[in-house]
Amino acid sequence: MIRWQDLHHSALTVTELYALLKLRCEVFVVEQTCPYLDIDGDDLVGENRHILGWKDDQLVAYARILKSDDDLSPVVIGRVIVSAQVRGEKLGYQLMERAILSCTQNWPQHALYLGAQAHLQSFYGHFGFQPVTDVYDEDGILHIGMAREMGQA
Repeated sequence: MIRWQDLHHSALTVTELYALLKLRCEVFVVEQTCPYLDIDGDDLVGENRHILGWKDDQLVAYARILKSDDDLSPVVIGRVIVSAQVRGEKLGYQLMERAILSCTQNWPQHALYLGAQAHLQSFYGHFGFQPVTDVYDEDGILHIGMAREMGQA
Protein backbone atom coordinates (compact mmCIF):
# COMPACT_ATOMS: atom_id res chain seq x y z
CA MET A 1 0.00 0.00 0.00
CA ILE A 2 1.33 3.42 -0.97
CA ARG A 3 0.75 6.44 1.28
CA TRP A 4 0.52 9.57 -0.87
CA GLN A 5 1.23 13.16 0.13
CA ASP A 6 0.60 16.37 -1.83
CA LEU A 7 2.53 19.05 0.02
CA HIS A 8 3.22 22.73 -0.45
CA HIS A 9 6.97 23.12 -0.06
CA SER A 10 6.53 24.92 3.26
CA ALA A 11 4.91 21.78 4.72
CA LEU A 12 7.86 19.49 3.96
CA THR A 13 9.69 18.17 6.99
CA VAL A 14 13.47 17.91 6.97
CA THR A 15 13.11 14.11 6.73
CA GLU A 16 10.76 14.37 3.72
CA LEU A 17 13.03 16.86 1.96
CA TYR A 18 16.06 14.65 2.60
CA ALA A 19 14.20 11.59 1.25
CA LEU A 20 13.10 13.30 -1.97
CA LEU A 21 16.57 14.72 -2.65
CA LYS A 22 18.12 11.30 -1.96
CA LEU A 23 15.72 9.51 -4.35
CA ARG A 24 16.29 12.09 -7.09
CA CYS A 25 20.07 11.74 -6.69
CA GLU A 26 19.90 7.92 -6.69
CA VAL A 27 18.01 7.79 -9.99
CA PHE A 28 18.76 10.94 -11.96
CA VAL A 29 22.45 11.27 -11.06
CA VAL A 30 23.73 7.80 -10.10
CA GLU A 31 21.48 5.32 -11.96
CA GLN A 32 21.29 7.40 -15.14
CA THR A 33 24.97 8.37 -14.84
CA CYS A 34 24.07 12.00 -15.43
CA PRO A 35 26.08 14.35 -13.24
CA TYR A 36 24.11 17.57 -12.89
CA LEU A 37 23.08 19.91 -10.10
CA ASP A 38 19.68 18.56 -9.09
CA ILE A 39 19.27 21.10 -6.29
CA ASP A 40 18.35 24.00 -8.54
CA GLY A 41 16.74 26.48 -6.16
CA ASP A 42 13.14 25.62 -7.16
CA ASP A 43 12.21 23.15 -4.44
CA LEU A 44 11.35 25.61 -1.67
CA VAL A 45 9.93 28.70 -3.40
CA GLY A 46 6.60 30.22 -4.38
CA GLU A 47 3.60 27.95 -4.66
CA ASN A 48 5.62 24.89 -5.71
CA ARG A 49 4.36 21.52 -4.52
CA HIS A 50 5.72 18.01 -4.03
CA ILE A 51 3.93 14.71 -4.58
CA LEU A 52 5.41 11.92 -2.46
CA GLY A 53 4.56 8.20 -2.45
CA TRP A 54 5.73 6.19 0.54
CA LYS A 55 5.90 2.41 0.87
CA ASP A 56 6.34 1.67 4.54
CA ASP A 57 8.86 4.35 5.55
CA GLN A 58 10.64 4.61 2.22
CA LEU A 59 9.97 7.18 -0.49
CA VAL A 60 9.36 5.22 -3.71
CA ALA A 61 7.60 7.74 -5.97
CA TYR A 62 7.94 11.49 -6.37
CA ALA A 63 7.09 14.44 -8.62
CA ARG A 64 7.70 18.16 -8.30
CA ILE A 65 5.18 20.78 -9.43
CA LEU A 66 6.47 24.25 -10.32
CA LYS A 67 4.08 27.21 -10.44
CA SER A 68 5.58 30.30 -12.05
CA ASP A 69 4.80 33.78 -10.74
CA ASP A 70 3.69 34.52 -14.32
CA ASP A 71 0.00 33.61 -14.43
CA LEU A 72 0.19 33.04 -18.20
CA SER A 73 2.87 30.36 -17.91
CA PRO A 74 1.92 26.69 -17.69
CA VAL A 75 2.38 24.75 -14.48
CA VAL A 76 5.38 22.43 -14.87
CA ILE A 77 5.43 18.84 -13.65
CA GLY A 78 8.97 17.56 -13.30
CA ARG A 79 11.37 15.27 -11.49
CA VAL A 80 8.85 12.45 -12.04
CA ILE A 81 10.46 9.40 -10.52
CA VAL A 82 9.73 5.87 -9.32
CA SER A 83 12.32 3.97 -7.32
CA ALA A 84 13.95 1.01 -9.08
CA GLN A 85 12.72 -1.32 -6.32
CA VAL A 86 9.05 -0.80 -7.24
CA ARG A 87 9.20 -0.34 -11.01
CA GLY A 88 6.72 -2.53 -12.81
CA GLU A 89 4.04 -1.96 -10.16
CA LYS A 90 2.38 0.84 -12.23
CA LEU A 91 3.18 3.48 -9.59
CA GLY A 92 4.15 5.92 -12.35
CA TYR A 93 0.50 6.01 -13.44
CA GLN A 94 -0.70 6.67 -9.90
CA LEU A 95 1.97 9.32 -9.44
CA MET A 96 1.02 11.19 -12.61
CA GLU A 97 -2.69 10.99 -11.77
CA ARG A 98 -1.97 12.57 -8.39
CA ALA A 99 0.30 15.24 -9.88
CA ILE A 100 -2.33 16.21 -12.47
CA LEU A 101 -5.06 16.22 -9.81
CA SER A 102 -2.96 18.55 -7.66
CA CYS A 103 -2.45 20.89 -10.61
CA THR A 104 -6.13 20.97 -11.54
CA GLN A 105 -7.19 21.53 -7.93
CA ASN A 106 -4.66 24.30 -7.28
CA TRP A 107 -4.48 25.96 -10.71
CA PRO A 108 -7.47 24.81 -12.83
CA GLN A 109 -7.02 27.65 -15.33
CA HIS A 110 -3.45 26.68 -16.25
CA ALA A 111 -2.11 24.43 -18.97
CA LEU A 112 0.49 21.86 -17.91
CA TYR A 113 3.98 21.31 -19.31
CA LEU A 114 6.75 18.77 -18.80
CA GLY A 115 10.13 18.02 -20.31
CA ALA A 116 9.83 14.27 -20.81
CA GLN A 117 12.60 11.82 -21.50
CA ALA A 118 11.88 11.08 -25.15
CA HIS A 119 11.42 7.34 -24.66
CA LEU A 120 8.53 8.09 -22.24
CA GLN A 121 6.50 10.10 -24.75
CA SER A 122 3.74 7.48 -25.01
CA PHE A 123 3.53 7.18 -21.20
CA TYR A 124 2.84 10.91 -20.86
CA GLY A 125 0.58 10.78 -23.92
CA HIS A 126 -1.68 8.48 -21.87
CA PHE A 127 -2.39 11.52 -19.65
CA GLY A 128 -3.20 13.87 -22.54
CA PHE A 129 0.25 15.40 -23.02
CA GLN A 130 1.16 16.19 -26.63
CA PRO A 131 4.64 16.97 -28.01
CA VAL A 132 5.25 20.71 -28.43
CA THR A 133 9.01 20.71 -29.16
CA ASP A 134 11.46 18.72 -31.19
CA VAL A 135 13.55 16.14 -29.35
CA TYR A 136 16.46 17.85 -27.60
CA ASP A 137 19.48 16.80 -25.56
CA GLU A 138 19.43 17.67 -21.87
CA ASP A 139 22.48 16.55 -19.93
CA GLY A 140 23.13 13.73 -22.39
CA ILE A 141 19.57 12.36 -22.32
CA LEU A 142 17.06 12.91 -25.14
CA HIS A 143 13.98 14.86 -24.03
CA ILE A 144 10.85 16.30 -25.62
CA GLY A 145 8.65 19.14 -24.41
CA MET A 146 5.04 18.08 -23.89
CA ALA A 147 1.95 20.09 -22.94
CA ARG A 148 -1.60 19.41 -21.78
CA GLU A 149 -4.29 22.03 -22.25
CA MET A 150 -6.10 23.51 -19.24
CA GLY A 151 -9.34 21.89 -18.17
CA GLN A 152 -8.57 18.67 -20.03
CA ALA A 153 -10.11 15.62 -18.40
